Amino acid sequence: MFSKVCKNIINQGARQYSSKKGLKVTVCGGSGGIGQPLSLLLKQSPLITDLAIYDIAPVTPGVVADLSHMDTNSNVTSHVGLDNLKDAVADTDVVIIPAGIPRKPGMTRDDLFNTNISIVCDIIKVIGQVSPHALVGIISNPVNSAVPAAAEILKKLNVYDPKRLFGVTTLDIVRSNRFIAELKCLNATDVNVPVIGGHSGPTIIPLISQCTPQVKFDHDVLVKLTKRIQEAGTEVVQAKAGAGSATLSMAYAGAKFTTSMCRAILGEPNVVECSFVESTVTDSPYFSTPVLIGKNGIEKNFGMGNLSDFEKELLKAALPELASNIKKGADFGKNYK
Repeated sequence: MFSKVCKNIINQGARQYSSKKGLKVTVCGGSGGIGQPLSLLLKQSPLITDLAIYDIAPVTPGVVADLSHMDTNSNVTSHVGLDNLKDAVADTDVVIIPAGIPRKPGMTRDDLFNTNISIVCDIIKVIGQVSPHALVGIISNPVNSAVPAAAEILKKLNVYDPKRLFGVTTLDIVRSNRFIAELKCLNATDVNVPVIGGHSGPTIIPLISQCTPQVKFDHDVLVKLTKRIQEAGTEVVQAKAGAGSATLSMAYAGAKFTTSMCRAILGEPNVVECSFVESTVTDSPYFSTPVLIGKNGIEKNFGMGNLSDFEKELLKAALPELASNIKKGADFGKNYK
């Protein structure tokens, strides 16, 4: 059953690519709590022929040896320490970054700032030097700050392309899909809810009014559902009682987003994902909205669409915190050396 589920996650649109050359994907932080299950899922993708696993952890060669025993058609390589990061990202098509420390009970995503943003900046600097044309997806929290910080690093290297830099907010979408499906007795795979804004607390804005299929909730239920979506990460942190944060669901979401980038690079049309990107369609310089992804990154930003009155209030509450998160990240990136 597990194998069947994993294949269903990865194989979306895969048949049409079976005769084409696959891609190289690099997982930065591939030996961590998110990185290992993410790498497991990506190892099964027929779209990927080369999977590079980078981490500073000494266990990395063991993780790669373990993955390499799987009877799938991708080659896996191990890259340990910053000195070997260039080899990991050389000639890569996609870099996905789950590197960093996890949240613990009582911690906010912002508490992870100094450690995780430094790690992201170290990785982004090398990507900018070696593979500036790769599509880059940042999972590391706080995403609201990590993406602006990464952009500033790439700007200093004169290789910044806003079409190629993504903050991975897919977990907010899959949670929304699942929670709504539970309440409405639907198949979760048939539910699609755009989630806009950012990737922390009140900056997470599920657009339930734009859900497919269309659903409606009483106001009290809508408030509780929205709060649960916004605080779902904390729900997992507390349930694990200090033993970690959302790793399996994040790996699932990260694999979905990475697979979408691969599908787009290989020419599949109409690949749309919500992502935290540089924004020209909102009042915020960075904002998560549905975007059309093509061979070279973002081709179109669809914006927010028509918001309900309830969602307009969520947006109003989100913007000040989002602005603070973005400024903090951008300032860090500007001062990074």
